[in-house]
Amino acid sequence: MNKPLRRVAVFCGLLVLALLIRVNYVQFVQADELKNDAHNRRVTINQYASPRGDIIVGDKAITGHTETTGSDFKFKATFKNGAMWAPVTGYASQAFGTSMLEGVNDKILTGDDDRLFFRRTIDILSGKEKQGGDVVTTLNSAAQKAAFEGLGDKKGAVAAIDPQTGAILALASTPSYDPSTFAGNSKTDEKNWVALKNDKDQPMLNRALRQTYPPGSAFKVVTAAAALENGLYSSIDEKTDSPDPYTLPTTSTKLPNEGNIPCKNATLRVALQYSCNTVFGHIGAQLGRDTMLAEAKKFGFNDELFVPIRTATSNFSTTMDQPQTALSSIGQFETAATPLQMAMVASAIANDGKLMKPYMVKELLDSNGKAIEQASPQQYSQPVSSENAAKLQQMMETVVTSGTGKKGQIDGVTVGGKTGTAQNGVNNDKSPYAWFISYAKTDSGSPVAVAVVVEDGLANRGDITGGGLAAPIAKKVMEAVLNK
Repeated sequence: MNKPLRRVAVFCGLLVLALLIRVNYVQFVQADELKNDAHNRRVTINQYASPRGDIIVGDKAITGHTETTGSDFKFKATFKNGAMWAPVTGYASQAFGTSMLEGVNDKILTGDDDRLFFRRTIDILSGKEKQGGDVVTTLNSAAQKAAFEGLGDKKGAVAAIDPQTGAILALASTPSYDPSTFAGNSKTDEKNWVALKNDKDQPMLNRALRQTYPPGSAFKVVTAAAALENGLYSSIDEKTDSPDPYTLPTTSTKLPNEGNIPCKNATLRVALQYSCNTVFGHIGAQLGRDTMLAEAKKFGFNDELFVPIRTATSNFSTTMDQPQTALSSIGQFETAATPLQMAMVASAIANDGKLMKPYMVKELLDSNGKAIEQASPQQYSQPVSSENAAKLQQMMETVVTSGTGKKGQIDGVTVGGKTGTAQNGVNNDKSPYAWFISYAKTDSGSPVAVAVVVEDGLANRGDITGGGLAAPIAKKVMEAVLNK
């Protein structure tokens, strides 16, 4: 071979080698990036080329699918009682993607999860159409209905947990939306999406998991737990060292109570019954920031949770001074919590001091109904001893029998609770947030703990707001779980 031909051959060989390197780089290194590129329409077409699996509550699917016309997306998701279940399901839209359980479990629902490979292979060999797997939840449909209907046209949220397992029983958020209205890819779907996104009331915000609120007096349960756990007081019926009025440390600012209530040197039981700011603010200052922070963390504050949906992180400040610690200990200053977080507080007390990790998915199924993953209850922490949990139960039950939480009473059932009204706006110039956290107890333990927050309450600014607006909703949810 002469020299010019040899050069041409070497050059061609280098071109082939470069091509092989490039092909392998694209196929093995860039594969995931290209597959998930927003401009790769083939991925989306494939995603909606077969029926999507269902999200199941009890033994009934709350989602479904239907065939579309005039589009290269063959199937779209449908939602039953969409507005009621939207905080759980989220949306699955041909145009706008997925969220909540639809998003977290997208690969299971589309049938593309690696754990479904064997099932897919069998379906291909048998000529069966590809179908997604199902997501079985821990939710209680009666509890969810009670929560959603209880909130009605109010802005707020409800979270309910089984204290013994951590299973989430209800997650309601209002105002809500129907995911079916933009599940497709038409101009109407786009118009509905834009309207929801621009709505000032934020109907697509999951207030039960993703919105934090100042918990107000509902947080006093955590402060009471810290007082008992750290030996500040051993009995809930001994008098506390609680001046009234109480001046915040290093300041001349007096911390007021709501109304003419018996708070001076009140016992822990009476202080929770009447929701004495002076008692619990003083306890927080006595224990100090680090001790209060440690107790709050045991209940889940300052920790991002996945249930499996990501939750907002509830906050208890790590940098506050002594007077700010006093305010934080009555649920003010920078203290903020999701409804799920406050349900966890009630849950731990109800479960004899043991806090179980909240979860919402019981099992994942393949298209044949065979389980490929099953959840098992896990302990999150032990915020209080069983002995102190029993004392806190007595305190919370007094709140319901003869305190601010009377509207949470259920005939023939032991109920513990705590009301709360949290300041809202600059200098508390907006309607306060009304809270009620509670649990119901049976002979075999507590099957349900609930947290309710109502954003736009118009009642009085005392703790009675939580008792008046939020407690009746919690009562209905507890009754639904108890089948009463």
